[in-house]
Amino acid sequence: MLDEALATPDVIAALLAEDEAQYARLGQALRAAPPRGIVTIARGSSDHAANYLAYLMTASSGRLVTSLPMSLVTLYHAPVDAQGLLAVSISQSGRSPDLVEPITRFRRTGATTVALVNDAGSPLAQAAEWLLPLHAGPEKSVAATKSFLASLVAAARLTAAWCELRDLRAALGELPAALAAASRQDWSRGVELLAGAERLMVLSRGLGLPVAQEAALKFKETSGMQAEAFSGAEVRHGPMALVGEDYPVLVLAVRGPAQAQLLEQARQLRDSGARVVLAAPADVADRDLTLSPAPLPDLDPLTAIQSFYVMVESISRARGRDPDRPPNLNKVTVTR
Repeated sequence: MLDEALATPDVIAALLAEDEAQYARLGQALRAAPPRGIVTIARGSSDHAANYLAYLMTASSGRLVTSLPMSLVTLYHAPVDAQGLLAVSISQSGRSPDLVEPITRFRRTGATTVALVNDAGSPLAQAAEWLLPLHAGPEKSVAATKSFLASLVAAARLTAAWCELRDLRAALGELPAALAAASRQDWSRGVELLAGAERLMVLSRGLGLPVAQEAALKFKETSGMQAEAFSGAEVRHGPMALVGEDYPVLVLAVRGPAQAQLLEQARQLRDSGARVVLAAPADVADRDLTLSPAPLPDLDPLTAIQSFYVMVESISRARGRDPDRPPNLNKVTVTR
């Protein structure tokens, strides 16, 4: 897991060097015939990447993005009207029927279908009209790292191509260096504060929420911790009742319009006795962990999760676990 996480900057550089014409053609096609709606189809870490795509694409295009409810097509056989939709599926393996079947049906019934997939020879890649390979290479660790970050980059690249976001395109070109810097951030303080926890919350908001969801999943997968991710707003609607004295809370306060509220929430939680671990940029004096800046604030979630991966691998080993081989899990999950 650690080797694959540390390889991510090179993976992203390779991804950005490929398929420029394919992204440009798809962006032009979407501008020529704008979709009436957008749906994402993904599971696990890939669904967290789809949530990032939803935030970025809705903010940039003004069109709402919906996550396809699980099993709606494969088990409930819902007669979804796909005409004119943009359907984007994200996957590392591209083999699970609950991804392949909806894309196959949606393409047949009039949707523009796109696969962001690491295995370019997979059934999902073959089912979609548009293939955008992740180019992450083989990933042996059960816990996805480089393929997840490649999915986020592909999502940003697709949004930039469609909405003609020149600043985002330029920032992506500088991202590999920023990810390398994030890999070198010293988050050992987080290992000290969190390695002994059996349950915790991960808070963020907006574009940071998808990587909070990913962080919570990785705590479960690699370290056997009951971790749950919440929006800094949503946590007030009930989950705060769980937070008592010394309750661990990791706050990912990435730059953007939600940052000020997250910082204030972290201070309030500290005042109430919670064990807050605040990850924030260097200009935040009371941070515990330093977030490396990305070339653009919209990309800060990527550098945040890169630093997190290095930390959680150490947490797993500190707890006497093997982060490369979590119990009861397989690299490829096949569901319907």
